Amino acid sequence: MGSESHDDLQAGREALPRTVARLEEGIARGEHRGAQMHVWRGGRVVADFGIGEARPGVPMTSEAITPWLSSGKPITAVAIARLWEAGALDIDDRVAKHVPEFAHGGKENVTIRQILTHTAGFANAETGWPRASWEETIAAVCAAALESPPGERAAYHPQSSWFILGEIVRRFAGRPFGEAVRADIFEPLGMTSSWCGMPAGSPSRELDRIGTLWQRSRQGLDATDWDVPPRLTAPSPGSNCRGPVRELAHFYRMLLRDGELDGVRLLQPETVRELVRPRRVGMYDETFRHVVDFGLGVLVDSKRHGAETIPYGFGRHASSRTFGHGGAQSSIGFCDPERELVVVWVANGLIGEPRHQRRNREINEAVYEDVGSEPPA
Repeated sequence: MGSESHDDLQAGREALPRTVARLEEGIARGEHRGAQMHVWRGGRVVADFGIGEARPGVPMTSEAITPWLSSGKPITAVAIARLWEAGALDIDDRVAKHVPEFAHGGKENVTIRQILTHTAGFANAETGWPRASWEETIAAVCAAALESPPGERAAYHPQSSWFILGEIVRRFAGRPFGEAVRADIFEPLGMTSSWCGMPAGSPSRELDRIGTLWQRSRQGLDATDWDVPPRLTAPSPGSNCRGPVRELAHFYRMLLRDGELDGVRLLQPETVRELVRPRRVGMYDETFRHVVDFGLGVLVDSKRHGAETIPYGFGRHASSRTFGHGGAQSSIGFCDPERELVVVWVANGLIGEPRHQRRNREINEAVYEDVGSEPPA
């Protein structure tokens, strides 16, 4: 986190008055019980704090371990990109070259690129996760039938096809996906409190930091099972990474710095550029029910398709080069290279898509208004 003291980071709340007000309003409205926020700009941490509750009776702090849901998808994309860069695979390889059983149901021509851009042409398969084993989950996705020619239609997959990316990583690494990303991505970047599936038997000092995710109901906010096994411990390459949001910000800082962070290089600059440049442009997404543009495993700024309606967007003030990813009704991580800005936050209430998209826009725009929307001097 650099040389900032704890007091400096607590003072970061005062640097984001509009953002803090919006988070507090959300608590008052019953949208979430707590939130975690990290903002980095121009070489320094602007803010790193928690607000409200992490779980019943426990204050949210910057140390809490929060679920990132799909905000962690770019981590899997980087794991694939590292194999691509090393020459182990090509992004246009057919998936079946590496997972032969995936060819079932007419999927023999689906490519890795098409999974990364959500244009693979098969439905988001029911996998049985998190109660199904990894092997059962992979088998369920492999059994899915092709519905349309690969590359012709776009439909975002919250989870299923990303298990196949995880299986490719697992086969090359020779160890479980969660262990591979922990060793190859999290630990080198100093993300020592981050996991994709927390190991069973984790130390109590880690388990005591786990935050609850709530779901809105007619009665208010009800606790979900994201903080207990099997959902806590079952890896999902598309939906189940977690840690303090500052650690996901480390990951985005690495991408902002062309693949290197604090002397640790995970990717070459040209590989990062290939990941984050627009690849799927102007396609209507049948899951989001909106035109949304994608890089390889990352959302890219799409406000030209409707700044007030774009799902999981970065707000009106984001530059056209902004990229990142949102997590279902609860979180987002992104970086804006033109502003030298990294933003990651989690609000721990699942409140339905329309209401969350409004919250997402308001928080992101408040951050820009607080820090300034012009490039730093």
